[in-house]
Amino acid sequence: MYVYTIMNLKKSIIYFCFFCVLLVSAQENTTNASLQYFDVKVVVEAKNTGKRIKDAEVFVEGRYYRYRLIDNHYLVKAKVGDELRISHSDFETVYYRIQSDEEIKILVEDYTPLNDENEELYSSKRKRVETSDLYHQFLDSAKFYKKKDIDKSLTFIEKILRTKPSTSKNAKTYKTLADIYLFWKQYDLAIYNYKLSNQIQPSATTKILLAQAAFLANNLEYSQQILENIVNDKLTDFEKIDVLEGLGDVNLKTKKYVKSKNYYREALKIAKKNGITSKITDLNSKTADVFVAEGNVAKAKATFKSALNFAAKESVNRVLKEEEKVADFLNQNQRYDDEIKLRKESLKKAATQKSSKNVSVHKDSITSQKINYKIGNAYISKEAYKEAIPYLKQSIKDADEKEDIIVEKVATRKLSEVYAAVGDYDSALKSYQDYVKLVDKSYIKKEQEIYQATRLSKTIANNQNRIASLEKDKELAESRINLAYTNQKLSEQSSQKQLTIIYSLFGGFVLMSLLVYFMFKNIKQQKIANNLLALKSMRSQMNPHFIFNALNSVNSFIAENDERSANRYLSEFSLLMRSVLENSDEDFIPLTKEVELIELYVKLEHNRFKDKFEYSIIVDRTIQLEEFSIPPMLLQPYIENAIWHGLRYKKEKGRLNISIFQKDKETLSILIEDDGIGRKKSQEIKTKNQLKQKSKGMSTIQNRIAILNNMYKERITVNVSNLFENEEGTKVALLLKKN
Repeated sequence: MYVYTIMNLKKSIIYFCFFCVLLVSAQENTTNASLQYFDVKVVVEAKNTGKRIKDAEVFVEGRYYRYRLIDNHYLVKAKVGDELRISHSDFETVYYRIQSDEEIKILVEDYTPLNDENEELYSSKRKRVETSDLYHQFLDSAKFYKKKDIDKSLTFIEKILRTKPSTSKNAKTYKTLADIYLFWKQYDLAIYNYKLSNQIQPSATTKILLAQAAFLANNLEYSQQILENIVNDKLTDFEKIDVLEGLGDVNLKTKKYVKSKNYYREALKIAKKNGITSKITDLNSKTADVFVAEGNVAKAKATFKSALNFAAKESVNRVLKEEEKVADFLNQNQRYDDEIKLRKESLKKAATQKSSKNVSVHKDSITSQKINYKIGNAYISKEAYKEAIPYLKQSIKDADEKEDIIVEKVATRKLSEVYAAVGDYDSALKSYQDYVKLVDKSYIKKEQEIYQATRLSKTIANNQNRIASLEKDKELAESRINLAYTNQKLSEQSSQKQLTIIYSLFGGFVLMSLLVYFMFKNIKQQKIANNLLALKSMRSQMNPHFIFNALNSVNSFIAENDERSANRYLSEFSLLMRSVLENSDEDFIPLTKEVELIELYVKLEHNRFKDKFEYSIIVDRTIQLEEFSIPPMLLQPYIENAIWHGLRYKKEKGRLNISIFQKDKETLSILIEDDGIGRKKSQEIKTKNQLKQKSKGMSTIQNRIAILNNMYKERITVNVSNLFENEEGTKVALLLKKN
């Protein structure tokens, strides 16, 4: 009986163990199946016509897929739980969570492409191309060349803008332009174009990219502000992770470690729930960075280990990057044996990666030469000099084969120091001589890189100038069209009124009094309309004049190869021009806006003529600025004259003072004073050619003031006089009455 019980117990234990093995195996198979990638056919059709949509943007976890004309569908690579996003300028973005490798069919309601009226456009020959097709061709080309040739990429963006796309397409165009600038690390231009895209058509994706660009530009406060404004909006899981991760990054950089960890953990929960492996790896790795910053070595080690486990489920490149971070962490904590062991494992993985002498090496790439160098460096740190030598030699050899002169140089110098440490001075001298040669070689390479960077800056500046010019041309053209339309309407109204007058004459003496009344009323309205037209016409004359002068300043920076100043100047100039154009249709704007405009304008001119003048803008704090309004761009021509015709010709540094103070309850006094050469001397030194040209700036301002005073009962008076008795300097005194 006892034997039987023992045997039964043994059998039960064996069965239980066998069951556990099967259960664990089933779980592993399920997990592996969920992480396994497979191909999925995606079909996007118009529900009303059954036509397949070939120009949609299809993304899976941030990867873009094109339409396959041969198979007549989109073919994407994904795994269970990945997010599919389908967007198009003519229908709302569709999101779908992939469950299996079965075909996915998206039916779009009420979709009618612009070229559906002509079926021949979809034939293989395609005798002519509509604007909509050109838009998608140019946009695809711009994206294709984004990482290869920025000049070509920007050229296609320029072509799109010439086609005058719709609002949604315009927003997508500026977003693509910002993506291009972001890739080429032109963060200021990327921020400007993301803002423009979002103004045209608000989008959570664009806002997230804007925040990322601001973060890379080190504008942390602005990046955090954007992300905090949208964190509670209705977002997709992937967008939510990006927002929380971005907030974690900002707080990590500003050393707010508790907040940073909380944001990373919240994002990690969403990533784990949806099985987004790449994000799980990144968030674990960044959480470990926070622990390192806090000095919590134990938690940092455990979190890095978790990140490594998830990286192993992705790709070898991802594993190498994560192992590099962990190895650096071990080095910082002087755990050199563990570091060496991990880097040797990385070396084996790196050997499986394709590498070529003709392939450029990115500075952040994990390469065999870098790994060998760091292994050698770890041996040196633990004073095992002889063990370091073969790894440093191999690093130099790999770097030479792959033309990685940076690693080759530092490894050669380190090898010279190791030889000296072990007493092999002949080898140390030879290695040092090799190092000197590499220093000269790297200097030449650096000069070439600087030259290429200068050419790139010129290319970017030229293309951005053309794009900005297209924007201004488009706005000016729209303004001219509106003026022409208004003039036509007025002409039609005038003709109709004349006919009415003729017919009314036959009504006799009884209707004569009514006729006089209507004529008087119509004349008054016509006068007001003519005044408005005249004001608009004058503003349209002033804007190109101002644009021309300001673009000359941009041109000079580009000619001097001052990339930073040119980029900054162009960014501030674009901001000024946008403000000017926004106010161009208004007779009066708040005085606060005009003060902001002249502050920005004087700052731009001062950047150009720093050695010519200093300036001050003083506004009496007791003034209630919101109670006063002023015609837009009224003060700028006077300031421009002071700088260009007074201060610019002065031998020593001059002074420009702008002051606003309250004369009485109803009136403000605005003074623009410069100690330049004066109006008389400025007229004398003008060239013959300049004398032939009539400057319309001042006369246009005077005409504007006369018309506005006529319409609004003498609100503005201006007096221009010499500042000093010797006729030097100029003083412009402007009186502005309340609204």
